[in-house]
Amino acid sequence: MQDGQQGGWNRRDFLGAATLLALALGIPAAAASLTRIDADEAPTDRQRALMKDVSQIVIPRTDTPGAGDVGAGDFVILGLAHGLENARKPLREPASYARFLRTDGSVRHVAWLEKELNARAGGDFLAQAPAKRLAIVTQLDAEAYVTRDSESPWKAIKALILTAYYTSEAGASQELRYEPVPGRFDPDLPQTPDFKAISNDWTAVDFG
Repeated sequence: MQDGQQGGWNRRDFLGAATLLALALGIPAAAASLTRIDADEAPTDRQRALMKDVSQIVIPRTDTPGAGDVGAGDFVILGLAHGLENARKPLREPASYARFLRTDGSVRHVAWLEKELNARAGGDFLAQAPAKRLAIVTQLDAEAYVTRDSESPWKAIKALILTAYYTSEAGASQELRYEPVPGRFDPDLPQTPDFKAISNDWTAVDFG
């Protein structure tokens, strides 16, 4: 993926994210590639760079690509615009996010995240050192899960980053194991350092 694209979405990046969105929604990739995003939902180049960076912080590169590497940022933007993870559901207590609300009462997650991270950074979040960016996102994440019923917009963003990564080729076949024909059932398996969960059984996604 290339940062700083001028003139809107890069076609290859958009189609890549649309393909991941298709997997998540259970619809043909060709159909997803024809989806449209409202003009007021289209991200700026800076917002795309921000979402890519945040995705990479959530799942960094190790011996496998990170979430930013596989295009999770664009997937998240598309998923939010299309209402995955209840992203278009009106908030119960919208006052805290009034400046980021749509007319239907739902939050503009990307705009909120941009302002929130810049405020916590005391300026330009993307200009901060990696360690500081990690600390900021870590603190944001911790605060979002203090209570089970928290309405923090971060929850939907993080959930979509995970969805994007584990439905990507790298996440499903490199970070996890893919076994098209599972073997016998073993109730107890040794947890060796190189053990990887089976992507076929990944059920940590609740679309809605």
